[in-house]
Amino acid sequence: MRQHAVLITVLFTLTVTIVSVSVVFWEFFLLNKQHYIDHIFTKHATITQIFRQHQQKQDSQIMLEVNLAVYRFVLEKDKEAVKTVLKNAKVLKKKDFQSVNSSLTFSQEGLFTTKTVTDLSATMLEFNKKIYFYIKAPFSSVLILDEELKPYKYWSVAYSYMTIIFIIFFSFVLILQKLRPLIRLRKKIALYGDGNMNISFKTKGHDEIALVSNELEATREKINVILESRTLFLRNIMHELKTPIAKGTIATQMLESQKQRDRFGSIFGRLESLVNEFALIEEVTSLGDKTDLKEYRLVYIIDGAIDMAMIDRSSITVEVDATYKINANYRLYTTAIKNMIDNGIKYSTDAHVKILIKNGELCFESKGDCIAHPLQYYIEPFTKDNPAKNSFGLGLYLVDSILKAHNKVLAHEYENGINRFIFA
Repeated sequence: MRQHAVLITVLFTLTVTIVSVSVVFWEFFLLNKQHYIDHIFTKHATITQIFRQHQQKQDSQIMLEVNLAVYRFVLEKDKEAVKTVLKNAKVLKKKDFQSVNSSLTFSQEGLFTTKTVTDLSATMLEFNKKIYFYIKAPFSSVLILDEELKPYKYWSVAYSYMTIIFIIFFSFVLILQKLRPLIRLRKKIALYGDGNMNISFKTKGHDEIALVSNELEATREKINVILESRTLFLRNIMHELKTPIAKGTIATQMLESQKQRDRFGSIFGRLESLVNEFALIEEVTSLGDKTDLKEYRLVYIIDGAIDMAMIDRSSITVEVDATYKINANYRLYTTAIKNMIDNGIKYSTDAHVKILIKNGELCFESKGDCIAHPLQYYIEPFTKDNPAKNSFGLGLYLVDSILKAHNKVLAHEYENGINRFIFA
């Protein structure tokens, strides 16, 4: 999920934006519709006035229709149609009020004004895309159609809403298009990290991602030059060292004193071992292509390590299933196991090493005292407990480097007088 954090953030932002815009437009739609209804409902005042005058003067229905026609109002006279509208119409707005009628009256006391208060109700209805006004009095009622008014149309709001949603989605697509080079760049970086040193980060464009890609390409070229120079330097210096070592070894045999021959032979032998270990370290650190790893039976690699160590097989006990297989670089993994065998025999109290599989991991067990320092101390180059031992202190460092090239680590535990080194 963390690998797609940017995409998830963009999707979250898109969702929040759409929801927010939808809520705002829905509220706007309701408010605008109510405003429209309130605006057109003001016509009920005119209708009520005409109806009140009709009641006061007690005009005929024809006069009422004529007065309504002036304002393009149509009186609905069909009783069945009136029932249908009142039963099925949608009520848009309703208002109750009182109508006050004043008139002059003569009596014995003289002339005075009388007022008649009448309860009325005005209801605006919508039916079959038409607007009706239903005026109800205590003893009569009328249903009037307004031919000018039309129901509220939401197309303008919907059009605006869809336009904004389209713009948001179009912006989202543009953002995804901008993120695609970033996704490709991440994949290229992963390939480069896996050892593909020839992958190119170069890209066209002038945006921020293109600038980062081109900077990475420039950095890649510099790193490749440094690695090539380092590899060439190490190989040349090791080649130049082997020549005088070989000459010195030959010259040693010409010495008359056996003691001097043995001393100088030991010196040149240690120098040759040191050069060989340096060569292995250079090979391990330059191992970036995991395609060099092939499947081998583990017992086959262990046998090769025992032969390389040139020790008596009675000093080794192997308890590994013959069908157990691993993916490894044969030469390097054999060297790692050989170094563990040498280390176990050298520092054990009985010169014996047991190799076994425990919890799915390769283990090397040997009797002896627990190591004096944490394991991290021993996997540093040129570190060792006993300087008198015939070692350069590169054994465990080389083992750790080989394991890291195989995506493994070296671990240690001590139990009941047993040192156990683990390829975890």
